[in-house]
Order: sequence, then C-alpha cells, then structure tokens
Amino acid sequence: MAANTSIITLHQPKPAMTGAERARAFRERKRAKAKAAPGALAPVPKPAVTSPQTVTRPVTPPVTPRHARPIAPMALTIAALALAAVGVTMNGYSAMSLGSTDLAGLLFLTLGVAADLAALAIPTCAALLWRTHQRGAAMAGWAIWLVTFTFAVTASIGFASLNISDVTSARASRITPTVTMAQISLTDAMAARDRECVHGVGKFCREREQGVNDRRQAVDTAMRDVAQTADPQTEAAVKAVAWLSMGALKPSADDFSMLRLILLALLPQVGGILLMVGRVHRR
Repeated sequence: MAANTSIITLHQPKPAMTGAERARAFRERKRAKAKAAPGALAPVPKPAVTSPQTVTRPVTPPVTPRHARPIAPMALTIAALALAAVGVTMNGYSAMSLGSTDLAGLLFLTLGVAADLAALAIPTCAALLWRTHQRGAAMAGWAIWLVTFTFAVTASIGFASLNISDVTSARASRITPTVTMAQISLTDAMAARDRECVHGVGKFCREREQGVNDRRQAVDTAMRDVAQTADPQTEAAVKAVAWLSMGALKPSADDFSMLRLILLALLPQVGGILLMVGRVHRR
C-alpha cells in the first residue's frame, strides 16, 4: 500500500538586514505611528537657508535734541539784551539832558533810544541779507549801523565821563581828619600873624607870615593826597601794570582813565554784534 506523503513547506528565515535598512525601517515605523496618533501635528518643514543679503541704507547725521544744544548762544543772547538795555538807558538819559526844554529833551530822548535800537538790530539783519546774496542791502545796512554806532558811543562817552567826574570830585573834596587838622593849624597861624603884624611889619611879623605859608602848603598837600585817593581803581591799575611788566610799562593815571572811559562807552554798544553771533550759532 502506497503511503500518502505530504510535503510541508518549512518557514524560511528572512535574510538579515543591514544597518542602513534597519535605520530606514525604524524611521518608517516612527512616521507611521506619528500619523496614526490622534491630534498629531504635521511635521513643520525646515525653512530654506538662504545666504544673507547686504542691505544698504542711507546714513543720516544724528539729530541733536533741542534740550541738548549748548547754552553758549543763549548766554550770548541774554548778554546782548542786557547790554542793549544798559546802552538804551545811558544814551536816552544823556540825550535827554541836552534838551533846553521839556519838548527838546523828549525829542533827544526819542532820538537816542531809536539810534541805540537800530544799532542793536542792524547787524543781525545785515548778516541775513548777506547770506541771501542781497549784498547791496547788506552793505547799506552796515553803513547805517556805523552811523548809529558812532552816535551811541559818543552819547555813552558823555554819560560815563560826566558821572565819573562827579564822583571823583565828590571824593576829592571830602574832608578828612588830616585836612581838618591842617586847616586848624592854618587858622591859628593866620591869627598869630594878624596879632603880630597889627603894629607894622617887623622881624616877628615876617616869621608869622612864613608860618602861615607853611601851614597853607600843608593844607594843599593834604588836599592833594585826598584827591589822589579819590580814584583808587586808577592808581591800583597803574601800579599793577608796572609790577606785571617789571617796570617796562609805566602808564600814567590819565592813560588808564581814558582806557576805562572808552570801555565803559563801547561795551554797551556791542549788543548787536553779540546778538548776531548768537543767532549764527543757533542755526
């Protein structure tokens, strides 16, 4: 009896995967699990890396804030206005004192104030005209400014010289104890001379007369000393210049007095120039 035989196919093992195949299979399983999970987010693609581009922008100068600007132009403006106020007052007072009547004094006052205000405003206006290439108008403005400036300086010289002279005379005429003692001695000497010379001129009368002359010279010397100390600023300035120059410069008191007078008359009239310089720096 023939036996029935059956052929059973045995399980054949899979060939071993290489390392690259195992890594690929692992990645596929991970992707399959990520897709099957609920609420899973789709993978975000990585942005393409591009090479940086250089952007050229116009360079603008930094703008200085208004509060950070220097205070020098503001100080110049304030100084110009202060000098202008002093100059207007001086010139107005000096011009008014020249009038013989109230109406004439008022007219001179108006003239002095107007001239000083013109000398203050013309430099700034003339500089603006020059920058806008209106050269003819600018030169005409400077010519008018020269006239008003000369008028203002002349009035200031009169005001300063009058006040300095009054103060110096008042100081020079004051009575000091030395002057008082010299005057008392002179009075006694004159009384003694009169008593001695009442009966004629003799030896003792001539001696008393010489004593009167000596006492009078003492009074004059004391008055001169007072007059020399009437202006201590002048004397001190002369000594300071001689000391600083080691004796090379020896100005007189009149030289310093003239310099002081010119400065007192000139400084109140430079307000227009300072105002122009301050306006230029503010731009």
